[in-house]
Amino acid sequence: MTQYLIRRIFWGILVLFVVSVITFGMMHMTPGGPWDRETGNKPLPERTIQRLNEQFHLDLPWYQQYAIYMWGAIRGDLGPSYQRAGQNVSDLLMERLPYSAKLGIGAVLVATLIGFPLGVIAAVKRNSWADYTALFFATIGTAVPSFVIGIYLIIIFAVGLGLFPVAATNWDDPRAWVLPIITLAVAPMAYIARLVRSSLIEILGQDYVRTARAKGLGERKVVLKHALRNAMIPVWTVLGPITAGLVTGSFVVETLYSVPGVGRFFVEAISRRDYSMIMGTTLFYALLIAIANLFVDLTYGLWDPRLKVTG
Repeated sequence: MTQYLIRRIFWGILVLFVVSVITFGMMHMTPGGPWDRETGNKPLPERTIQRLNEQFHLDLPWYQQYAIYMWGAIRGDLGPSYQRAGQNVSDLLMERLPYSAKLGIGAVLVATLIGFPLGVIAAVKRNSWADYTALFFATIGTAVPSFVIGIYLIIIFAVGLGLFPVAATNWDDPRAWVLPIITLAVAPMAYIARLVRSSLIEILGQDYVRTARAKGLGERKVVLKHALRNAMIPVWTVLGPITAGLVTGSFVVETLYSVPGVGRFFVEAISRRDYSMIMGTTLFYALLIAIANLFVDLTYGLWDPRLKVTG
């Protein structure tokens, strides 16, 4: 167990290193810089740009810039924001994270509570109207982009029926979260439903399930006691990364509903070439993914005692 943890931590660190190198390289290969102004505004004076470059070490060779940033990141300092004077990236992330976390956790709960039963019903009632209906909604949820679903929800339930705010300003109001959570939950809900269906259909054809039926066990008991536990394994595998991805924020949904979360902040950082904010958000996201994958691997034994983590 200890050797396994050490090995996984080592690979996690290696993944973070690769992600940081790729992100850093892409940022500096992209045209433009953090001190560029939009068309129509007066450009900053050359002396001001030179002073800002010296302040943020942008006048140094790229490898020195990378080394300085990563040395701070290792110590937990993600650097100052280039576009928000006097504010640290770590503080800005912690300020925005609660909004993204609330949105993401709500979406995961909705996706799981609806998608899992939908997949079970489709598998148990295979080739019936219930199966075709579940597959229809799952296909729609997978094929239609989230921003299209969000726009339709806004038109119908916010503008048409007036049940929810179009663009919330008070995020303490529970109604403000309903449409964003549903919009964000549709795609993972459809994916979970299809995954549960395919996994459960395969398991229901296994020999031990046939044996359970031959012993006279009812179909409900066969599904709930013998098949469903193993069907949870592939779902559990993807649920960790899905949760980490949703919690760190959906760029499209947060922008569409003006949620002041990490995802929307990340898009703004890219458009403004806020290098430290881009690096900090990307590393934070990669770290959450690595932790989620490790957690999933360590908890496989909850669903199947035969799957034990060994060194």
